[in-house]
Amino acid sequence: MKIQKFNSVDDYIASFPEDVQQKMKELREAIQASAPGVQEKISYDMPTFTLNGKLVYFAGFKNHIGIYGASSAVKEFGDELSRYAGEKGSLRFSLDKPLPLKLISKVVKFRVAENLKNAK
Repeated sequence: MKIQKFNSVDDYIASFPEDVQQKMKELREAIQASAPGVQEKISYDMPTFTLNGKLVYFAGFKNHIGIYGASSAVKEFGDELSRYAGEKGSLRFSLDKPLPLKLISKVVKFRVAENLKNAK
């Protein structure tokens, strides 16, 4: 099986079925709204968001969308995130349920604050 390479976040999102594309667009918008000035690129063949360093990544799978790079937020908001917690501090959001956008926004804002603190 050939691994697909992507040139942009738009290309990545477009490679998924329409219903998954919609969820990814919502996720992307939530990340952008929660991190003014965020930059996006493809890294590790995933959409990657940076602001004073790597902020979060996301990736689509058969049954879920995963968010990566948020292990410190998983520790910080343990109870709130426990039902979404995956391996190594990742978050897993089932494709058959609405995305918890307010919670995702909280995670991204936490990561922004963390990156700003670490940049000083």
